[in-house]
Amino acid sequence: MSAVILALAAGAVIGLALGALGGGGSVLAVPALIYLLGFSPVGATTASLVIVTLTSATALVAHTRDGHVRWRTGLLFAVAGIGPAMLGAALAARIPAAVLTAAFAVVAGAAALRMLRSRPTAEGAVTVRPGRAAAAGAGLGAVTGVLGVGGGFLAVPALVGVLGMRMRNAVGTSLLVITVNSLAALSMRAGTVEGLDWAVVGPFIGAAILGAWDGKRLSAKVSGPTLQRIFALVLLAVAVFMLIDALL
Repeated sequence: MSAVILALAAGAVIGLALGALGGGGSVLAVPALIYLLGFSPVGATTASLVIVTLTSATALVAHTRDGHVRWRTGLLFAVAGIGPAMLGAALAARIPAAVLTAAFAVVAGAAALRMLRSRPTAEGAVTVRPGRAAAAGAGLGAVTGVLGVGGGFLAVPALVGVLGMRMRNAVGTSLLVITVNSLAALSMRAGTVEGLDWAVVGPFIGAAILGAWDGKRLSAKVSGPTLQRIFALVLLAVAVFMLIDALL
């Protein structure tokens, strides 16, 4: 029963992050599954993909209704990452767990610092170069496959810092990218899904979906610059914790 309660609490927090920040779900889900619920690194990364795929798709619907999803840029970004995501997922099984954890922490920390240093983009139309969007998407896809994350914690910084998208649109568009990338990576891990503890994963997913709707409502009340700073600080804290754990 205690595991179910922990799963419900963790799921609610992760759903809130995805709904409000457009990312951070899997970067928080992986450590929660490992340290709170006792999953192995492989099981945690697979479970996180299932959780984040379903939760992101739910949050995507809510953000679409408010017109905060840039479909053309998001689809180009996401499609460019499908191949790299599948290749990365195939390679992940050959990488030691400690190396994966350390790499996860370093990438997350770098993304957080970039967001803290960058200035929020002004409101208004943004012209995105297709080549730049495709290149950024391919890189994100590779990271998604290797680290077993949906990529939202990197998609948001990329959409804001690399493509110049304003924060509120980056939040909505990243959910499209997360959903596509997670499905691609999950397809390469289909054999490990059956072994998941669904008595824990099921409640986790349910709480995350409900949390995502609350997160969407929260994002409508908070300014873009504030969302950007909250996202970066949460991401940096998680990165520091995981890097310390990997090195000890």
